[in-house]
Amino acid sequence: MHSQDPGTSREAAAAGSLPPGIASAAGTALPQEAAGHLPLVDAAVLEELEDELAGSGLAQRFARDYAAMWDQRYARLAAAVDEQDSASALDAVISLKITSAMVGGLRLAKLAELLESVIRLGDFGQGQALMERVAQDGGQTVTELQATYILEND
Repeated sequence: MHSQDPGTSREAAAAGSLPPGIASAAGTALPQEAAGHLPLVDAAVLEELEDELAGSGLAQRFARDYAAMWDQRYARLAAAVDEQDSASALDAVISLKITSAMVGGLRLAKLAELLESVIRLGDFGQGQALMERVAQDGGQTVTELQATYILEND
């Protein structure tokens, strides 16, 4: 690994990466930069899930359910962060992290991991700042998942 230039995280934030200040809360600027460069959806993850489930259609059903539940999942997480409810926020963000990774939503999974770190630190101000990016990347992840996997496999 290499060390970041101190201005890099600010430049990345201005360029649409994560909000400034998350680096200090999450411990390093490197995860921020990495999250912004990950694909919204990695088709290889879905292919691997299909292989593991022996092509039974469960992977596609899981992806469809993931997309259908996005609004509910986001609302639950946003409410918990807004209310500064650590237990509920952790439950919601860990669920988001795991399910996003399972459908190949690598960028959203990494963002959820960063949000989890911020919540564990009790920094709900930074958590609220991250929620805007979660909403944006989450919506884009669902759109790409539907376009590149769900609709193609119907």
